[in-house]
Parts: sequence; structure tokens; C-alpha cells
Amino acid sequence: MGAAFFYHMTTQPVDVTLPMLLGKARGAGWRVAVRGRDVARLDHLDLKLWEAAGFLAHGRSGGPHDADQPILLTDVDAVPNGATCLVSLDGADISPEEVGASDRTMILFDGNDGDAVAHARTQWKALTTAGCAAQYWSQETGRWEKKAESGES
Repeated sequence: MGAAFFYHMTTQPVDVTLPMLLGKARGAGWRVAVRGRDVARLDHLDLKLWEAAGFLAHGRSGGPHDADQPILLTDVDAVPNGATCLVSLDGADISPEEVGASDRTMILFDGNDGDAVAHARTQWKALTTAGCAAQYWSQETGRWEKKAESGES
């Protein structure tokens, strides 16, 4: 059973944080689906991932080879590449069932955007209330540090 890892980005944008996390996920052998709400943002990230150091093979959903992609950027709820690691951007929905069936779920949110922070809090509450394990990571000191885990006071 997986867990939801919340990444509160304050010092680096998603185009820096995402490639780092995707590299670690692929290093763990996971297939990844990056779910976003904004098609333009996904298109931008598509270009950034091709430029990323270490080359992150990936594709955009809607093509004929979605099932073959080790990393698939998508704006739909389906997971056509059989991903065992799900990434939520821009408040994209992740269900408790998806968290439970995954190896890892990552929820990235902009800590400088009050609406994004509020939505992430709502996601945390919904997932932990449903029984999902969760961890909260922050980079406010300049490096990633675990700040909380579901079940902690």
C-alpha cells in the first residue's frame, strides 16, 4: 500500500522539483503518471523534461504509445501507462483508492500561492481521513525536510 507525499514548494518551482522527483521515482523502478489540470503547463513541462539533465524519457497522453511511456504527462484521470507512482500538479485530484494501489503518490503544490496551500490541506485531510498514510515535506530551509506524517500530533 502506498502513501501520499505532499511537497510544499517554496524555493524552487515545479520545473526544478519535478525532474528531481521523477528521476528518483524512475530510479526506484516505478512507472509514473503526472496528472495536471492545465494543458499549457503540461506542455511546458514536457519541453523541460526533454531538457532535464540525465534525460527523462516520457510522453504526453493522447498518443498511440501511452501504454509504453515510463513517465506520462496527462490531464485525464486514467492511468494508461500502468503507473505505480502518481504525481498531482495544480490540485489535480487523486483518490484514496489510487493512493492505496500505488507505490507512491506525490502531491506538489506552490507554497507561495494561498489557494494552492488551501487545496493541499483539503487533499491531506481527505486522504488521511480515508486512511491513507501521508507525509508532508517542505523546502522552506532551502532543502527538503520531512515535517509531518499522518498519525503525528
